[in-house]
Amino acid sequence: MLKKFVRTMAYIGGIVTGFYLFASAPGIHKKKKWQHLTGWDYAHRGLYDNEHGIPENSMAAFRRAVDKGYGIELDVHLTADNQLVVFHDDTLTRMCGMNKKISSFLYSDLMQLRLLGTEEGIPLFKDVLELIDGKVPLIIELKVDGSNQNLLCPLVWQLLSRYKGDYCIESFHPFVLQWFKRHEPQVVRGQLSCNFFKENPHCDIVLFLMSNLMTNFFTHPDFIAYKYLDLDNPAVIYNRKLFHIMTVVWTIPGKPTYDRFKNKVDVMIFEGFEP
Repeated sequence: MLKKFVRTMAYIGGIVTGFYLFASAPGIHKKKKWQHLTGWDYAHRGLYDNEHGIPENSMAAFRRAVDKGYGIELDVHLTADNQLVVFHDDTLTRMCGMNKKISSFLYSDLMQLRLLGTEEGIPLFKDVLELIDGKVPLIIELKVDGSNQNLLCPLVWQLLSRYKGDYCIESFHPFVLQWFKRHEPQVVRGQLSCNFFKENPHCDIVLFLMSNLMTNFFTHPDFIAYKYLDLDNPAVIYNRKLFHIMTVVWTIPGKPTYDRFKNKVDVMIFEGFEP
């Protein structure tokens, strides 16, 4: 009886392990697809300084990053009138003092707002692309609101298809990656994630799948962008060691941490200091 139980448990364990490995496998990718994005350090939301009048995701922060030769990570949202704006949070609370979702605003209304009381406003994505103009590479995070990825992604691609600089896209939402895999597979795409349970431990199958990169089997990301504190996740180790996938880490908070990871990952996104 005991032997039968042990065999059954081993069989179940093998199935679970096999599914885990299958689901988190990113597929095979050639390094030449993304190697032009390495060799740069990327300023998180631009080279911002919220305390000294250079807000995150502002034209001033992007201009400063370009001037100092840093790549840029930025975030793109869709407004109520289908305009692409560069802004991180889902709501305007932290940056503009209004407890409303950015997706509920027309861009003409957003134009009246200012970031953290400065002269800087919420920029259009197209204006940011014109400012950067290929001078430095971009990591573009797409922010999905509800299920708007099938509108967000093609609108983003309309602009990127005419952009001459180097860039990649990333998202926590696997359907963004799936859209680009299906429609524009030449675009370098990355799966954003972290160990969600470190900050909010509870039973959640979606967060379990996301933490363990278990949507990779149908999105086949070219890279993973993972929180630097969580690189001991087995799925991350599996992706890096077996598939040698490009690894982006976020968000490096200081020079000692930067030095620790410098030769261990492909790309680092930093904030609050200059490497």
